[in-house]
Amino acid sequence: MRTDAQGLALTTDNDAAVTAFDGAVEAVAKYRLDATPLVKATLAADPGFALAHCLKGYLPMLASSRATLPLAAAALADGTAAATGATARERRHLGALAAWQRGALDDAVVAWEAILVEHPTDLLALRLSHFIYFWLGRAADMRASTERAAAAWSPPTPGYGTVLAMRAFGAEECGDYQAAEAAGRHAVEIDPGDLWATHAVAHALEMQGRADEGVAWLDGLAVNWGGRNHMIHHLWWHRALFHLERGETDTVLALYDDKIRNLSAPLVLAIPDLYIDIQNAAALLWRLEHLGVAVGARWGELADKAEARIGDHGLIFTLPHYMMAFAAAGRDQAAARLLDAMRDFAATGGGGTQAEIVGAVALPVCAAVLAHRKDEHARVLALMLPVHARIVELGGSHAQRDVFNQLLIDAAVKSGRRDLARSLLDTVNAAWTVGANRRGYTHARAATA
Repeated sequence: MRTDAQGLALTTDNDAAVTAFDGAVEAVAKYRLDATPLVKATLAADPGFALAHCLKGYLPMLASSRATLPLAAAALADGTAAATGATARERRHLGALAAWQRGALDDAVVAWEAILVEHPTDLLALRLSHFIYFWLGRAADMRASTERAAAAWSPPTPGYGTVLAMRAFGAEECGDYQAAEAAGRHAVEIDPGDLWATHAVAHALEMQGRADEGVAWLDGLAVNWGGRNHMIHHLWWHRALFHLERGETDTVLALYDDKIRNLSAPLVLAIPDLYIDIQNAAALLWRLEHLGVAVGARWGELADKAEARIGDHGLIFTLPHYMMAFAAAGRDQAAARLLDAMRDFAATGGGGTQAEIVGAVALPVCAAVLAHRKDEHARVLALMLPVHARIVELGGSHAQRDVFNQLLIDAAVKSGRRDLARSLLDTVNAAWTVGANRRGYTHARAATA
């Protein structure tokens, strides 16, 4: 039996398998493109390595697509068959994969947290629980999970910078921007190519309205993003938000076409409908149009990708972004099919953790996105106001969810509900250091002055 980079027991006696496995875990944590080949190398060295099979199953789950579920199921079956003699920690990982695959996200997180109680330096359990907490909108849990484990980590421990990056993002989403920026910058000092740390600092700067610093921060680190996955598109999205705040909409459109949604880029060609790419693109186009910027025919290809994903509820924060594309492209039939599929998913109860959230929150938000495009602003208010406090349950960050605040407040203004719009602007002001002074609220500020 060998140990991993953090000193935890692995049920393998093959040194090559251990080396490749450690590399694969690091690749997942650092958003590198070589995670899959490293897992393949691990299993080539030791086909009976149960935790490596589990990691092979985790990778397709990270894509949050029903198309990848059979890959995860096959890896789970192989891992389970190989689990004789595996440690309790490794078996818990297999249990987490089984729960995640069936949509029981709460059960998956419970399994990872059980691992972390006994093995707080399990980087894989820590990173995956962080991921799921984020997409469930549970910022306090995300931060607490990392903070509980952090005491067991120190600078010499491989992966320490990744833990700093997670601490940074947890702090940022909980409004502690000073702690977030300090931890994130420290992680980047350790590894200038740490995308999650770079991302956490970009968020902290965004929430404080420090657009010039945000552009400089990302510009200075972009040289380190080679060999990384689609997360780089999200960092370019953050840079576009900084330029949007500076009123540089031509630059924003250029970034969209070249860096965020470049249809000829290898990453996009490899996975043209990855959830984070669709979210980035739809939300940015919506923001541009909200400011009166014409975006041309860009909505059409997003709507094409979204139509192929109707009925796929792997990551529900993406659903309103699909609806943005359908509404903008005038695809009413596709919009209706999306809403019907969501109703079916919510009604069957077979969607695990997210079924209730889809029915109670995602469904009215999606219907409101469509109604807003049709200038049915009273209907937007009727749909969104009852669930406004629950929109966080769709997941995503403050910066990502702000598009829904902009939509709701715009509907309040256009419905003549100025007092309501002013109250909603106060809510935004309470959450952001710069609040509703941002460019996306220009019209609402003027209308409620």
